[in-house]
Amino acid sequence: MDRQRRKEDAQKAYDVQVRAGIQGAIRYTSIGLGMAILGHYTWPFFRRQTLAFKAFLVTGCTVFGLVIYAEDALQTLEVQQRKTETLMRKEARIELSRRGILPTETEIAKWKAERLAEQAASEINSTGSTDSS
Repeated sequence: MDRQRRKEDAQKAYDVQVRAGIQGAIRYTSIGLGMAILGHYTWPFFRRQTLAFKAFLVTGCTVFGLVIYAEDALQTLEVQQRKTETLMRKEARIELSRRGILPTETEIAKWKAERLAEQAASEINSTGSTDSS
């Protein structure tokens, strides 16, 4: 169960990075292309440069946008996951303390497993009741 959740988290992080990277690459490609065109028509030194060099500069802008956007998206996702995990651990500590159980890492892990099982059961029950309608 834990291994499957880790795979899902890794796939979600990958998907977020890919979407953000593509978006950043498109934005920075257009910026780099616009700057290359502007430089070509306004700056004689730049106009004399080879097409390969100009393409290299545009490609550099593209890679920069891809990397920056993908990294920012991944860091944002990690912050959200950390906040969610912190809230869940806080709730687990409070609930276990109410039961009179010392909230150790093992007990918190058991509490999380119980909670996930309850959520899965409630989702199955709610899905089953809507399908029969």
